[in-house]
Parts: sequence; structure tokens; C-alpha cells
Amino acid sequence: MGSMKDLESIARALQSSGKAGELEQLAASRDGKKLSGMIDGAALEKAVKSGDGAALQKLLGALLSTPEGKSLAADVRRIMGK
Repeated sequence: MGSMKDLESIARALQSSGKAGELEQLAASRDGKKLSGMIDGAALEKAVKSGDGAALQKLLGALLSTPEGKSLAADVRRIMGK
């Protein structure tokens, strides 16, 4: 798993790609808001800060197994494929 610098680099790349706005709109959508309410923020922060890839996979897997998660993932793939 990458470090916080890796995540910051990804964020900068998204900003420069022009796709960050679309992803922000997606996060603000009904499905995005519902999923954000399902996230254990403390567990996510701990996994990211410690670089615990297995914990991140478990958290993301739980979200992506929901209908909203599947829909949101398809939308992200569409946006990133542009």
C-alpha cells in the first residue's frame, strides 16, 4: 500500500486531469452520500495512515458489494475512461 505522499500525488493528478470535478459531483450524488454514510471514517483513516492494504480492501469490498457501490464504481470507471 502507498504512503500519504502517494495519495497526495494521485489527488494532484486528478486535479490536473480535469476529472476531479466530475468525481466530486459523483461523491455529492445520492448514491455517493449514502455510501459516505456507510463508511467507518475512523477505520478508513487508520488503514490509510498505516498503509494497511488488507483493511482498505475489506472496507472498499463492503461498499462495492452494495447496489449503490456497484453503480458508483461503474460511474467512476466511465469518468476515468474519458
